[in-house]
Amino acid sequence: MAAPSRKRPTPAQKRRPGGNPQRVQGGAPRAVAPATARDWIAAARLRTLPLAITPVLIGTGAATLVDDALHWVIALACLAVAFALQIGVNYANDYSDGIRGTDDVRVGPGRLTGGRKAKPRTVLLVALAFFALAALIGLALVIRTGQWWLLLVGAVCIVAAWFYTGGKRPYGYNAMGEIFVFVFFGLVATLGTTWLQVLSLPQEAWFGAVAAGLLACAVLLANNLRDIDQDRLAGKRTLSVLIGRRATQVIFTVFVLAPFAIAAFLAQVYPLAWLEGLPLLGGLAAILIVWTYRAPRELITALQVTSFTSVAYGAVLFLAFAV
Repeated sequence: MAAPSRKRPTPAQKRRPGGNPQRVQGGAPRAVAPATARDWIAAARLRTLPLAITPVLIGTGAATLVDDALHWVIALACLAVAFALQIGVNYANDYSDGIRGTDDVRVGPGRLTGGRKAKPRTVLLVALAFFALAALIGLALVIRTGQWWLLLVGAVCIVAAWFYTGGKRPYGYNAMGEIFVFVFFGLVATLGTTWLQVLSLPQEAWFGAVAAGLLACAVLLANNLRDIDQDRLAGKRTLSVLIGRRATQVIFTVFVLAPFAIAAFLAQVYPLAWLEGLPLLGGLAAILIVWTYRAPRELITALQVTSFTSVAYGAVLFLAFAV
């Protein structure tokens, strides 16, 4: 009697959030050249680093409203922490998405783990090294300012960064990525920068923190809109996967424009904030791309433009507060 035939697993069944990707039936892992220095730099996703600069600029500008002196050493240390955490998150995502198989088919730049260019353990160790660097610089800031309670905030930041795509139930796979980005790349980064410099939180810092968080969320939306088909296939339930393309385009537009509405409000007191009209041009260009793109790769440009719009926004708001 012939053995019953088995139904071949679908790609989504081969890739389970919370588990390792299953090997494709009958095929050995493809041979790939080892990662070069350029590959490691690309995996750091440098185009996202402006999102680490924006909250530090805004937070430092808000601090000058309390104390005219520029605490540049603390500001630079905050920037170093932000950079280390951002790069650590990017490598951690590379590792976690790679071992799950989420990055097996990509529209954007290739990945180290998913592309089999580096051993997963090596990528993980690099991610942990950057988290450790952020922790050490953060500890120095705590010792310098005497704000010991911030050790808990720093620990929460690192844990949240890991469980974004790591662990058995990563919240980045359950439409909560935007919440993480808004809280940590907006509120925590901006308000933390201000507090460490002047031990005070003027209302301008809160307005700026919301603006920075929304622009960071816009960058994430552009990224997830680009990967919406691959994420749906891999079982990664991002916000874009849940609500679809059209709703994502609408929310992206709101996230980009709302910070400029905040700037217009602040301009009533800080006239230089009207210069935010210049970064707004970049934001409008990104919105145009998101609404008219024909191929997912075009959204890489939208992501880059939004990222640099964010840092330009932060620079103008810094000048508006500090001058």
